[in-house]
Amino acid sequence: MINAFPASLFNGAKKLLEFPKKVFTENEVKQARDLIEKGYKHRLKIKGSAKFKEQIQKVLKLIKTAGDYDFLRTYIRQIEEIEGLSQLHEADAAIWANMPMLIDAVDAASYIVQKTWQMKDYIEGKLYYGTEEMSLIAKRIDFLEKLQKKSRSKDIKKKCNDLLKKWSDSSMMFP
Repeated sequence: MINAFPASLFNGAKKLLEFPKKVFTENEVKQARDLIEKGYKHRLKIKGSAKFKEQIQKVLKLIKTAGDYDFLRTYIRQIEEIEGLSQLHEADAAIWANMPMLIDAVDAASYIVQKTWQMKDYIEGKLYYGTEEMSLIAKRIDFLEKLQKKSRSKDIKKKCNDLLKKWSDSSMMFP
């Protein structure tokens, strides 16, 4: 795992290479992509109230159970509590989340994994809106299937099954 590493390993420079503070300009996106290709992982930061942090820990536990925690840390720097709509904020490599989203930890975990895939697409320069949204939903479904298979909890398995049924009907939303 690389959080920061000597640039001397690359081109003889002595300065530490770090993930860019913003991932917005072409150069920042390229720097982020290059670091990720070399194995960079974020130290995931959680910003918000004590209750938010407690709920996010439950969500992260599910992401770990499914085996996607390192994937999350590759592309997402932080998860931050907000009052508005939950969304990916690409320029900060952050997911903005509200408390109501966390009511259902399984659904929240699948949302966070879906947004992580969206961030991956952003860094790789792939289209991630419009018809590409279907492939992101497919990644969310894949996560739910993995979690259902790997979890030992009957409640989690049932919730995954319920959400998989719901998402199987999502094709109607994208004709």
